[in-house]
Amino acid sequence: MTPRYALVVFDWDGTLLDSAGRIVATVREAIAASGLPPRSPEQIRATIGLGLHEAAQALYPELSAAERQRLTGGYREAFVRTAGHAPAEPFAGAAEALARLERAGCLLAIATGKSRSGLRRDLEQAGLDRCFVGTRTVDDCPSKPHPAMVEELVSDCGVTAADTLVVGDTLFDLEMAANAGVDALGVSWGAHPPERLAQARPRGILQRFEDLDRWVLPAGARH
Repeated sequence: MTPRYALVVFDWDGTLLDSAGRIVATVREAIAASGLPPRSPEQIRATIGLGLHEAAQALYPELSAAERQRLTGGYREAFVRTAGHAPAEPFAGAAEALARLERAGCLLAIATGKSRSGLRRDLEQAGLDRCFVGTRTVDDCPSKPHPAMVEELVSDCGVTAADTLVVGDTLFDLEMAANAGVDALGVSWGAHPPERLAQARPRGILQRFEDLDRWVLPAGARH
């Protein structure tokens, strides 16, 4: 029995890692340090999933490129400082879900809007750095919802779009999947609410990690 999908591409922040709160707090700290008008937690959460420069542009479209650069630089400094003291943890059930998919023969990958160094640090802290056969970040590809991250992972893994599933917590994840011509599932516990995820018409929206099994695993592998 083979799994329904040969390759499962996960978003990282808000999907596998419980980090949305940390991201919001860090963005607010960077905004305050930059002397810019504040943005609400809801406004910031709406940009999670984008690359850092794209998120800054969404929050402050009036800023010059140099001003956005100062804001994003302040975010990076604040993030490194806070991540070392209080690293985010994977969501409950995430590691177990990844293990079940691996045992069933699925290839696992990550497509994330964060930097290469940030992802490397998070994976090591979470103890999940050996789970994934491939990763793509905004240092490697254009920001979501551009399809390049998924397209490159599909090519590198030697599978087809029809054999690939994207799992993410933001509209940008699901739009990336649609732009790449692959199936997608949303998760209900991340940065964007289910009603926003539904705009992209994913195959479904997971309420818990265990729900992923019925979409991917053959019946005999579900336990």
